[in-house]
Parts: sequence; structure tokens; C-alpha cells
Amino acid sequence: MLFLNVIKTDKMKIFKEEQRFTQLWLIILLVISIFIPLIIILKDVDKMEVSEIIISLSVIILAPAIIFIFKLSTRIDEKGIHYKFFPFHIRYRVINWADIKTAHIRDYDPITEYGGWGLKGGRLWNKSNGIAVNIKGDIGIQLELISGKKILIGTQLREQAHNTLINYKHKLQNG
Repeated sequence: MLFLNVIKTDKMKIFKEEQRFTQLWLIILLVISIFIPLIIILKDVDKMEVSEIIISLSVIILAPAIIFIFKLSTRIDEKGIHYKFFPFHIRYRVINWADIKTAHIRDYDPITEYGGWGLKGGRLWNKSNGIAVNIKGDIGIQLELISGKKILIGTQLREQAHNTLINYKHKLQNG
């Protein structure tokens, strides 16, 4: 599910986006990961106690369902670029315009550049790419900070994000 609000007034433009893991291939994989253990347990159900059955079924169903609580929220406004990858970030991480050297939209390969989707990069992957915070797809808001740090925030709304970045280009430190 994708939510978008672009609010426009005379002085500002605000971009908002929320993304969740809703890819069909992921849902199919999760359903398979539920059914295989279910089949194994149901074969031995007559040897199990009711409490064991309830606990086993709960774990089998709830463990894969945890992926659906993850949510990437992005906001671009006059203060800067905000992102939150729930449940890892309870509050928005704010990157002020004064801290950003460059910001642009780009295509990327999530697997080869960052090791997949989620909160990726840094120490465990290719450090030169920086970190990526993404849920799906291969389009991102690429930031290079004054400090040299690189952050890529996934988006499904290329044009809206691009237009909002253009609106705030004058706030960038090289801009």
C-alpha cells in the first residue's frame, strides 16, 4: 500500500510517502513458509497436546507476519528530509538541508549495491555506497551529506520526489 500527500502552498511544498512490504513474491514466499510447517505439525497432531498445538500454530503464523509491521515513511519539507523505518526508528530521522551536499533521484540495484531491501549497508556491505533504507523497487532519493556520508531512501514516487527536491534545491549546500 502506498500513500502520498503532496501539499503545495505559495511558500512551501511537502512530500510524504509511506511504503510497506506488499510484494506478491514476498507474500507467496511467506504463505509457503507457513504451509510447510503446518503440514508437518498436522501429521503429528494426534501425538501432541492441545497447548503444544496452539503454541506451534501461533509461532508458525505470527513469525512470518511480523514483516507486515515494517513501514518506511518519508517526508521532504522546508526543514529537510525526514525518514523513519518502523520498528527500527520510532521517531523520524531528520537530515537538515544545511547538512546535505547533494540530493537527487536515481535508479539502483538493491541486491548488488546494498544486499537487498530493509535497513541496509554500512559496515556489513559495500561501505562506499553508504546506507539504504528501502522497502521495494529500485528507485531512491540519493543523499550525499557534507560529512561525506551517503544515504539512499527508497521511493515509489520518482516524479513527485524529484519535483519536491527541485523546489528545495536552493537550500542545498552546493546549490
